Amino acid sequence: MSDSTLVLVPGLMCDATVWEHQSATLGALAEVRVAELGGLDSIERMAQAVLQQAPAERFALAGHSMGGRVAIEVVRQAPERVTALALLDTGYRPLAAGERGEREIATRQRLLELARTAGVRAMAKEWLVNMVHPERRSDRVLNERIIEMMARRTAEDFAAQIRALLGRPDAGKVLPTVRCRTLVLCGREDSWAPVEQHREIAALVPRSQLTVIPDCGHMSTMERPEAVSEALGAWLQASDQAFDKAG
Repeated sequence: MSDSTLVLVPGLMCDATVWEHQSATLGALAEVRVAELGGLDSIERMAQAVLQQAPAERFALAGHSMGGRVAIEVVRQAPERVTALALLDTGYRPLAAGERGEREIATRQRLLELARTAGVRAMAKEWLVNMVHPERRSDRVLNERIIEMMARRTAEDFAAQIRALLGRPDAGKVLPTVRCRTLVLCGREDSWAPVEQHREIAALVPRSQLTVIPDCGHMSTMERPEAVSEALGAWLQASDQAFDKAG
């Protein structure tokens, strides 16, 4: 698969660091590119940016967290260009109506205000508490890597990406139309995008496989990098074989 390309899409306030292990490991199977979403403020525009950065022809696509929502939107906009899809620690529903949606808005706005007043590093430190597996909250090396990654972004980037997430489209009608081989993966202890949500995604996508990584929270690619890379490698190879047979 050395002549193929894998495009990796980071999540909220993340960059290529979130895919560091996967980029190094999967480079033997494909050319790996990490998309840059910058300060874009809608999932639709983020997907357009990914398509502009991706090969003009076909490519495999993986997205983590917000990046998973962007990946689904890429498939909606250009299904003929995506040969394989991986959705990690993500969701598909729009902002909920009523009290639940109001709680999400309040939570995100509180973090944005913290980023603006105390700095992105302070926001990232607080945000991280509920994003990693409880046993990794004391892992200073991992936590500092995540915080440093987010601190490279600005409060303006954060505001734009929050607008994108609060205005996210309903992807429920897109998932059943996905025709390529799809990996749906999450950490078993992901409290932000729980396992049940990923079971729903897998049930909606015709050619999907659900993989749950034990002892892992929301930041699966960095918390359990070897396990995630192994799952992605198997998905990539299986997708390549299926594509060769179809061709």
